Amino acid sequence: MEKKFKLGVIGGGFMSHAIVSGALSVGFLLPNQIIVSDVNASSLEKFSAKGVATATDNSEILNNAEFTLFAVKPQHFKDAVGNIGNISCEKFISIMAGVKISSIKSALRGVNAAKVARCMPNTPCSVGNGAVGIDLTDFTGTKDAEFIKNLFSSFAKVVITEESKLNAITGISGSSPAYFYLFIKCLVEAGKKQGLSEEDAKNLAVNTMIGSGKMIFENSDKSLDELITAVCSKGGTTIEAIRVFNDFDLNGITDKAVSACVQRAEELEKLQ
Repeated sequence: MEKKFKLGVIGGGFMSHAIVSGALSVGFLLPNQIIVSDVNASSLEKFSAKGVATATDNSEILNNAEFTLFAVKPQHFKDAVGNIGNISCEKFISIMAGVKISSIKSALRGVNAAKVARCMPNTPCSVGNGAVGIDLTDFTGTKDAEFIKNLFSSFAKVVITEESKLNAITGISGSSPAYFYLFIKCLVEAGKKQGLSEEDAKNLAVNTMIGSGKMIFENSDKSLDELITAVCSKGGTTIEAIRVFNDFDLNGITDKAVSACVQRAEELEKLQ
Protein backbone atom coordinates (compact mmCIF):
# COMPACT_ATOMS: atom_id res chain seq x y z
CA MET A 1 0.00 0.00 0.00
CA GLU A 2 1.33 3.42 -0.94
CA LYS A 3 2.29 5.57 2.01
CA LYS A 4 1.22 9.15 2.60
CA PHE A 5 4.85 10.29 3.02
CA LYS A 6 8.06 9.19 1.31
CA LEU A 7 10.26 9.96 4.31
CA GLY A 8 9.41 10.05 8.00
CA VAL A 9 11.93 11.26 10.56
CA ILE A 10 11.84 10.40 14.24
CA GLY A 11 13.83 13.08 16.04
CA GLY A 12 13.83 16.79 15.22
CA GLY A 13 17.40 17.65 16.16
CA PHE A 14 20.37 19.25 14.42
CA MET A 15 21.25 16.41 12.05
CA SER A 16 17.69 15.59 11.02
CA HIS A 17 17.19 19.26 10.17
CA ALA A 18 20.36 19.12 8.03
CA ILE A 19 19.09 16.05 6.18
CA VAL A 20 15.62 17.47 5.56
CA SER A 21 17.02 20.85 4.52
CA GLY A 22 19.48 19.22 2.13
CA ALA A 23 16.84 17.08 0.46
CA LEU A 24 14.52 20.07 0.07
CA SER A 25 17.17 22.53 -1.14
CA VAL A 26 18.03 20.45 -4.22
CA GLY A 27 14.44 19.39 -4.89
CA PHE A 28 15.14 15.71 -4.14
CA LEU A 29 12.03 15.69 -1.94
CA LEU A 30 9.10 18.08 -1.66
CA PRO A 31 7.81 19.34 1.71
CA ASN A 32 4.59 17.33 1.36
CA GLN A 33 6.64 14.12 1.07
CA ILE A 34 8.19 14.46 4.54
CA ILE A 35 6.92 14.16 8.10
CA VAL A 36 8.98 14.70 11.26
CA SER A 37 8.15 13.75 14.84
CA ASP A 38 9.62 14.88 18.14
CA VAL A 39 8.40 14.78 21.72
CA ASN A 40 9.12 18.49 22.00
CA ALA A 41 6.66 20.46 19.88
CA SER A 42 8.92 23.51 19.85
CA SER A 43 11.64 21.47 18.10
CA LEU A 44 9.26 20.96 15.20
CA GLU A 45 8.69 24.64 14.45
CA LYS A 46 11.67 24.89 12.08
CA PHE A 47 10.26 21.96 10.06
CA SER A 48 6.77 23.42 9.95
CA ALA A 49 8.30 26.64 8.62
CA LYS A 50 9.56 24.64 5.63
CA GLY A 51 6.10 23.24 4.93
CA VAL A 52 6.97 19.82 6.32
CA ALA A 53 4.32 17.86 8.23
CA THR A 54 5.04 17.32 11.93
CA ALA A 55 3.81 15.09 14.74
CA THR A 56 4.51 14.45 18.42
CA ASP A 57 3.46 10.79 18.17
CA ASN A 58 6.06 8.49 16.58
CA SER A 59 3.36 6.11 15.40
CA GLU A 60 2.40 8.77 12.85
CA ILE A 61 5.80 8.19 11.24
CA LEU A 62 5.96 4.42 11.56
CA ASN A 63 2.55 3.91 9.98
CA ASN A 64 2.45 6.63 7.34
CA ALA A 65 5.99 6.85 5.87
CA GLU A 66 7.61 4.57 3.31
CA PHE A 67 11.04 5.16 4.88
CA THR A 68 11.59 5.92 8.56
CA LEU A 69 14.78 7.72 9.56
CA PHE A 70 15.85 7.25 13.19
CA ALA A 71 17.57 10.46 14.27
CA VAL A 72 17.22 10.18 18.04
CA LYS A 73 19.97 9.78 20.60
CA PRO A 74 20.90 6.08 20.93
CA GLN A 75 19.76 5.92 24.55
CA HIS A 76 16.30 7.14 23.52
CA PHE A 77 15.80 4.72 20.61
CA LYS A 78 14.02 1.89 22.44
CA ASP A 79 11.67 4.35 24.12
CA ALA A 80 10.89 5.87 20.72
CA VAL A 81 9.61 2.57 19.32
CA GLY A 82 8.98 0.36 22.34
CA ASN A 83 5.42 1.39 23.16
CA ILE A 84 4.12 1.38 19.58
CA GLY A 85 1.86 -1.47 18.58
CA ASN A 86 1.46 -2.07 14.87
CA ILE A 87 4.25 -0.77 12.64
CA SER A 88 3.52 -0.86 8.94
CA CYS A 89 6.84 0.67 7.80
CA GLU A 90 9.46 -1.88 6.71
CA LYS A 91 12.26 0.37 5.44
CA PHE A 92 14.47 2.08 7.99
CA ILE A 93 17.46 4.40 7.97
CA SER A 94 19.53 5.01 11.10
CA ILE A 95 22.02 7.76 11.89
CA MET A 96 22.31 6.66 15.52
CA ALA A 97 25.93 6.23 16.57
CA GLY A 98 26.78 2.93 18.21
CA VAL A 99 23.47 1.17 17.47
CA LYS A 100 24.01 -1.88 15.28
CA ILE A 101 21.56 -3.02 12.63
CA SER A 102 20.86 -6.20 14.62
CA SER A 103 19.89 -4.11 17.67
CA ILE A 104 17.54 -1.98 15.58
CA LYS A 105 15.85 -5.05 14.14
CA SER A 106 15.55 -6.57 17.60
CA ALA A 107 13.77 -3.45 18.85
CA LEU A 108 11.50 -3.65 15.80
CA ARG A 109 10.67 -7.31 16.43
CA GLY A 110 7.09 -6.70 15.31
CA VAL A 111 8.32 -5.92 11.79
CA ASN A 112 9.15 -9.25 10.17
CA ALA A 113 10.52 -7.85 6.91
CA ALA A 114 12.46 -4.91 8.36
CA LYS A 115 15.34 -3.59 6.25
CA VAL A 116 17.83 -1.18 7.81
CA ALA A 117 20.43 1.12 6.28
CA ARG A 118 22.91 2.35 8.87
CA CYS A 119 24.61 5.67 8.23
CA MET A 120 27.36 7.75 9.83
CA PRO A 121 27.04 11.42 8.80
CA ASN A 122 29.02 14.36 10.18
CA THR A 123 28.03 17.87 11.19
CA PRO A 124 29.31 19.61 8.00
CA CYS A 125 26.32 17.96 6.31
CA SER A 126 24.40 20.91 7.74
CA VAL A 127 26.22 23.26 5.33
CA GLY A 128 26.06 20.92 2.33
CA ASN A 129 29.69 19.76 2.48
CA GLY A 130 29.59 16.74 4.72
CA ALA A 131 30.54 13.11 4.39
CA VAL A 132 28.43 10.02 5.07
CA GLY A 133 29.32 6.35 5.29
CA ILE A 134 26.36 4.04 4.58
CA ASP A 135 25.80 0.31 4.91
CA LEU A 136 23.17 -0.59 2.30
CA THR A 137 23.48 -4.37 2.60
CA ASP A 138 19.76 -4.87 3.25
CA PHE A 139 18.87 -2.82 0.16
CA THR A 140 21.59 -3.92 -2.30
CA GLY A 141 20.60 -3.66 -5.96
CA THR A 142 17.20 -2.08 -5.36
CA LYS A 143 15.59 1.26 -6.16
CA ASP A 144 15.37 1.75 -2.41
CA ALA A 145 19.18 1.67 -2.21
CA GLU A 146 19.35 4.41 -4.82
CA PHE A 147 16.81 6.48 -2.90
CA ILE A 148 18.83 6.28 0.31
CA LYS A 149 22.12 7.00 -1.45
CA ASN A 150 20.65 9.95 -3.35
CA LEU A 151 19.01 11.32 -0.21
CA PHE A 152 22.39 11.73 1.45
CA SER A 153 24.16 12.67 -1.79
CA SER A 154 21.96 15.76 -1.91
CA PHE A 155 24.11 17.35 0.81
CA ALA A 156 27.19 15.16 1.35
CA LYS A 157 29.82 12.89 -0.17
CA VAL A 158 28.58 9.33 0.21
CA VAL A 159 30.81 6.30 0.76
CA ILE A 160 29.10 2.91 0.54
CA THR A 161 30.62 0.52 3.05
CA GLU A 162 29.91 -2.37 5.39
CA GLU A 163 28.68 -1.98 8.94
CA SER A 164 31.96 -3.39 10.28
CA LYS A 165 33.75 -0.29 8.93
CA LEU A 166 31.37 2.33 10.29
CA ASN A 167 33.33 2.71 13.52
CA ALA A 168 36.43 3.51 11.47
CA ILE A 169 34.38 6.05 9.52
CA THR A 170 33.33 7.55 12.85
CA GLY A 171 37.00 8.09 13.66
CA ILE A 172 37.89 9.53 10.25
CA SER A 173 34.89 11.66 9.32
CA GLY A 174 32.14 11.40 11.93
CA SER A 175 34.26 12.87 14.71
CA SER A 176 36.99 14.60 12.70
CA PRO A 177 35.28 18.01 12.39
CA ALA A 178 36.27 18.46 16.05
CA TYR A 179 39.88 17.56 15.16
CA PHE A 180 39.95 20.23 12.47
CA TYR A 181 38.36 22.80 14.77
CA LEU A 182 41.03 22.02 17.35
CA PHE A 183 43.83 22.48 14.81
CA ILE A 184 42.31 25.77 13.65
CA LYS A 185 42.07 26.89 17.28
CA CYS A 186 45.76 26.08 17.75
CA LEU A 187 46.69 28.02 14.62
CA VAL A 188 44.66 31.01 15.79
CA GLU A 189 46.38 30.97 19.17
CA ALA A 190 49.79 30.71 17.48
CA GLY A 191 48.88 33.59 15.18
CA LYS A 192 47.92 35.76 18.13
CA LYS A 193 51.32 35.08 19.71
CA GLN A 194 52.91 36.28 16.48
CA GLY A 195 51.03 39.58 16.66
CA LEU A 196 47.92 38.89 14.56
CA SER A 197 44.43 39.74 15.77
CA GLU A 198 42.21 36.78 16.59
CA GLU A 199 39.84 37.70 13.74
CA ASP A 200 42.63 37.94 11.15
CA ALA A 201 44.27 34.70 12.32
CA LYS A 202 40.93 32.88 12.19
CA ASN A 203 40.04 34.16 8.71
CA LEU A 204 43.47 33.24 7.36
CA ALA A 205 43.48 29.76 8.90
CA VAL A 206 39.88 28.84 8.02
CA ASN A 207 40.06 30.02 4.41
CA THR A 208 43.39 28.28 3.94
CA MET A 209 41.90 25.01 5.20
CA ILE A 210 38.91 25.34 2.87
CA GLY A 211 41.17 26.09 -0.09
CA SER A 212 43.57 23.27 0.77
CA GLY A 213 40.70 20.79 0.76
CA LYS A 214 39.61 21.98 -2.67
CA MET A 215 43.17 21.68 -3.96
CA ILE A 216 43.32 18.04 -2.90
CA PHE A 217 40.27 17.22 -5.04
CA GLU A 218 41.33 19.41 -7.95
CA ASN A 219 44.78 17.79 -8.04
CA SER A 220 43.69 14.17 -7.82
CA ASP A 221 46.68 13.12 -9.93
CA LYS A 222 49.00 14.16 -7.09
CA SER A 223 49.56 12.34 -3.82
CA LEU A 224 49.26 14.11 -0.49
CA ASP A 225 53.04 13.83 -0.10
CA GLU A 226 53.47 15.63 -3.44
CA LEU A 227 51.13 18.42 -2.36
CA ILE A 228 53.06 18.81 0.89
CA THR A 229 56.38 18.92 -0.94
CA ALA A 230 55.02 21.53 -3.36
CA VAL A 231 54.62 23.97 -0.45
CA CYS A 232 57.93 23.07 1.19
CA SER A 233 60.67 24.93 -0.68
CA LYS A 234 64.11 23.64 0.22
CA GLY A 235 65.62 25.91 2.84
CA GLY A 236 62.33 27.82 3.11
CA THR A 237 59.83 28.46 5.87
CA THR A 238 57.22 25.71 5.53
CA ILE A 239 59.72 22.88 5.76
CA GLU A 240 60.76 24.11 9.21
CA ALA A 241 57.18 23.85 10.46
CA ILE A 242 56.77 20.38 8.92
CA ARG A 243 60.00 19.28 10.58
CA VAL A 244 58.56 20.22 13.99
CA PHE A 245 55.34 18.31 13.28
CA ASN A 246 57.39 15.26 12.29
CA ASP A 247 59.72 15.55 15.29
CA PHE A 248 56.74 15.52 17.66
CA ASP A 249 55.14 12.62 15.71
CA LEU A 250 51.97 14.24 14.46
CA ASN A 251 51.24 11.04 12.54
CA GLY A 252 51.51 8.92 15.67
CA ILE A 253 49.38 11.31 17.74
CA THR A 254 46.69 11.30 15.03
CA ASP A 255 46.73 7.51 14.87
CA LYS A 256 46.29 7.25 18.64
CA ALA A 257 43.46 9.79 18.62
CA VAL A 258 41.54 8.00 15.85
CA SER A 259 42.11 4.63 17.52
CA ALA A 260 40.69 5.98 20.80
CA CYS A 261 37.64 7.27 18.96
CA VAL A 262 37.06 3.94 17.18
CA GLN A 263 37.53 1.99 20.40
CA ARG A 264 34.88 4.10 22.13
CA ALA A 265 32.50 3.55 19.22
CA GLU A 266 32.99 -0.20 19.61
CA GLU A 267 32.32 0.06 23.36
CA LEU A 268 29.09 1.98 22.73
CA GLU A 269 27.88 -0.75 20.35
CA LYS A 270 28.28 -3.34 23.09
CA LEU A 271 26.12 -1.28 25.43
CA GLN A 272 23.08 -1.48 23.15
